[in-house]
Amino acid sequence: MKILVCISHVPDTTSKINFTDGDTKFDTNGVQYVINPNDEFGLTRAMWFKEKQGASVDVVNVGGPETEPTLRKALAIGADAAIRVNTEATDGFVVAKQLAKVVEDGNYDLIIAGRESIDYNGAMVPGMLATLTGANFVTNCISLEIDGDKAVAVREIDGGKETVNTSLPLVIGGQKGLVEESDLRIPNMRGIMMARKKPLNVLEPVEADAKTSSVSYEKPAPKGAVKLVDADNIDELVNLLHNEAKVI
Repeated sequence: MKILVCISHVPDTTSKINFTDGDTKFDTNGVQYVINPNDEFGLTRAMWFKEKQGASVDVVNVGGPETEPTLRKALAIGADAAIRVNTEATDGFVVAKQLAKVVEDGNYDLIIAGRESIDYNGAMVPGMLATLTGANFVTNCISLEIDGDKAVAVREIDGGKETVNTSLPLVIGGQKGLVEESDLRIPNMRGIMMARKKPLNVLEPVEADAKTSSVSYEKPAPKGAVKLVDADNIDELVNLLHNEAKVI
């Protein structure tokens, strides 16, 4: 089984976010980047298939040279090879088009992507990728088992879970629950040294026109001052919740 894990290069959630050029561009100065958490769950599950079922695992990213440290981390975790499509990830459609070309050329059986990236939260790439490649698709995936060319996936739905029987080729949008957080892997020294010798192939992009563009960015409004209400003054608390906070 050939597995391709899609890796997004995203800001660490502890980084301070700022914008430049009149709030039209993201300021990357001083920002630390990591593997998108949803993708990391998928990568860890792919490592299980590699170790238990002998699957081969490649990782892919759409982006410039600045994303290569993130790909190298994925290699240090255990992926066999990395692919970087050398173009800016301008929108979800552009990314999906580039990934579709990689999938078709590599003849992958299982494509694991995160449900969404934590920077733009678009949640559109996995679905478009499945459509472009003609693969089956399960998103919000929290469990995945493969037996031959058959797959059993569990996904979160409103109010519960749904179990889906499907077949390969398959694209999943993974999330927390696909593996336990305690199962996530930290690269060790041996893995880091081996990652330096593993192939990282740079591909030129196929032609694709962005379908969306960002006009401007703005930070959330600062939180207002906290009002403390005496525990014995229930009437005042109800009044504030009803007339000021408007939550009851």
